[in-house]
Amino acid sequence: GRHSMLPRHVQRLGRDWITHWNGSQILTLNSPVSSCMRWAGHYPPWASFPLPISADFSANWRFPPFLGPWRQFQNRNWHLDNYIQSCCFHLPNPSMKSEGEEPLTKKRRLSGQDDTSTPEQETNTSNQEEVSCLSIAQNEEKHGSKKGTIKRHWEYFCQQSKTMKIAENKVSDQSRTGSEATFDFTVMSYNILSQNLLEDNSHLYKHCRQRLLFWTYRFPNILQEIKELDADVLCLQEVQEDHYRTEIKSSLESLGYHCEYKMRTGRKPDGCAICFKTSKFSLISSNPVEFFRRDIPLLDRDNVGLVLVLRPRFHCKASAAICIANTHLLYNPRRGDIKLTQLAMLLAEIASVAPQKDGSFCPIIICGDFNSVPGSPLYRFIKEGKLNYEGLAIGKVSGQEQFPRGQRILSIPIWPKKLGISQNCVYEIKQQQKEENAGEKLEAAKPDNTQEILIASEKLSSKLRHHFKLSSVYSHYFPETGIPEVTTCHSRSAVTVDYIFYSAANDDTAAQPGAEDSFYGCLQLLGRLALVTEKDLWTVNGLPNESNSSDHLPLLAEFRLIER
Repeated sequence: GRHSMLPRHVQRLGRDWITHWNGSQILTLNSPVSSCMRWAGHYPPWASFPLPISADFSANWRFPPFLGPWRQFQNRNWHLDNYIQSCCFHLPNPSMKSEGEEPLTKKRRLSGQDDTSTPEQETNTSNQEEVSCLSIAQNEEKHGSKKGTIKRHWEYFCQQSKTMKIAENKVSDQSRTGSEATFDFTVMSYNILSQNLLEDNSHLYKHCRQRLLFWTYRFPNILQEIKELDADVLCLQEVQEDHYRTEIKSSLESLGYHCEYKMRTGRKPDGCAICFKTSKFSLISSNPVEFFRRDIPLLDRDNVGLVLVLRPRFHCKASAAICIANTHLLYNPRRGDIKLTQLAMLLAEIASVAPQKDGSFCPIIICGDFNSVPGSPLYRFIKEGKLNYEGLAIGKVSGQEQFPRGQRILSIPIWPKKLGISQNCVYEIKQQQKEENAGEKLEAAKPDNTQEILIASEKLSSKLRHHFKLSSVYSHYFPETGIPEVTTCHSRSAVTVDYIFYSAANDDTAAQPGAEDSFYGCLQLLGRLALVTEKDLWTVNGLPNESNSSDHLPLLAEFRLIER
């Protein structure tokens, strides 16, 4: 097997020694061993079991002399300073070394996110330091009951005070004027890791114990997470169709959710789901988006999106609506042209279903696994609403690779005219109708010429735009240290690729600068479930682990819908 160099009785030792030996017989210490033992997240490649490490120990210790190979490990750079005495260990960052090509079915390569902070990071840091109110009361029953559980806390945003507050429970600012109706709700985005993709890419999960990777173990854990976090809207990715049909849908319906599902095209067995609590919302429309187009060679991938328009049930006008979108974009780091086209198709569908009677958009939330890192051109396009892609290499669009191999430059335009989507990420027919309704009746004698000129000029343009002013729920870096947040972690990668974007209110201090009130009603971010660092995740042996059964973490945010 993997450790044939070790005697068989030593290979079996890791399975038996905790059961039969007292901790004081395992380690020889200068001070007594604490009865509370933690599992360290890393161990040498030749070891078939993790090391038990005391939560309170002396720096001077050694392994019993009969364990010869341990001396090699003992001489590594282990110092007491590298540990933090808290609810879990923080180990030095592991070496994340790539080992050649990965299968096309699902790649996760380490990006260059650990580089020095960007100007955007510095801006977000200053904004978040002023307005973030961190709750130090962590719910032990929900988030700390299992051994080795990652500790995540709620962060609240103070809308009227820049001073720090301590909140014992989930509370929100109720100081709204009588002229505004409010509606509070929570949204989760969660890539739950399709079992088929896990098994097809088992090399990404070599660090995991085998029993933790079975669906019979994973699904109860995932369902328990969903129960505990209790979001009003769930946006799930990598939902395997047979599991959805036999287990997931019925389990969520028993929790009070209505489920909408879109399976990937082709022979891909997973897809995206949006589930909402029927006690909070009713469904206005469900709009699936297929990114595969048989007549367009560029769009030969089977990714999908799903867009729902929901009506809140309480404290809102009859015309109130919220648009929720969910997607999982292509992984391939060297196909930024496909990623941008898929994103444009999703935005065009949102622009088609989100307008209200007065022409403004209802509030919008976009969730998903975008397979792009913070600060990348694709990420900036979502947040800033514009992107000049002239001279941009295809391999740099998503920022997934620090030294991208795809050096081919994006073509102008990226997608062909037959797709029917303009450079403004709207369906061209609707754009032409909007222009006609805006007062072009004087040119009624030459409508075709006007449209031809418009389309010809678009072909020469290298600028993409969209109409939504979006902010990110998460800032992607910890303000105190500048260390990146992580949403996914496995044997070869630890990075942020999952996001919740939303149309922010003008007075939302958590929003990025530039958000405008171009919506019929708007969203205010009240709080979010904090993310963790790569170092934190490796204290529980990365993802998946005993308590977290996906290679992604769930993202969770609380919003307030404001109607003026």
